[in-house]
Amino acid sequence: MLRYSIHKEGGASIAWVSLLLVLVGLLLLLSRQGGWYLWVLFVASFLLWLLVVSFFRIPRRVYPEVDGASIMSPADGTIVDITEIEESEYFKSVCTKVSVFMSASNVHVNRYPVSGTVVYSCYHPGRFLVAWHEKSSVTNEHNTVVIRTEDGIDVLVRQIAGAVARRIVSYAETGLEVKALDELGFIKFGSRVDVFFPVGTRICVEEGQKVRGGMDVLAEISL
Repeated sequence: MLRYSIHKEGGASIAWVSLLLVLVGLLLLLSRQGGWYLWVLFVASFLLWLLVVSFFRIPRRVYPEVDGASIMSPADGTIVDITEIEESEYFKSVCTKVSVFMSASNVHVNRYPVSGTVVYSCYHPGRFLVAWHEKSSVTNEHNTVVIRTEDGIDVLVRQIAGAVARRIVSYAETGLEVKALDELGFIKFGSRVDVFFPVGTRICVEEGQKVRGGMDVLAEISL
């Protein structure tokens, strides 16, 4: 059985690099000389094809049952920041923020960290600073989604574009009922996802830790 499938967001990108690979291969076959530069171009096209396909892979995982207290990681990646910070867009107060950085090798699908109702969803165009830049959360292109749990706790998820990631996809709509681990969206070619929640929530991860989207608990809400 295959361990991975390909995400629907990868269709167009994979089609274009596949076409490039086929064209370079045909050029190599039809060339009488078959110069070394054509072989280099073919190998480079094949490596690009592998890279793009890997960007859009989705691992076949058995996801855990999520209780109402757990805030799950919305993405695969590395915890790069845990801090208390003023969140100015929605909460307008100090919150705990946990940042998950997705490298080029990580799975790029994003998932809802909790179950509940989407009460806020807003896309913001912006710059494309490197994802770990301290101002990227507010100045980069980003998309903010807030989910209100059954217990009335608001959890904010912010998808942030980076220097390479240039397209954020979000499936969230205000009023939508969602379940933890459902797909929230996709950031093409990686970047960062920040999760904001009330100060005092018990943190279950530490900076530098590797996490898997939908598999690892970021924090536990006191109910």
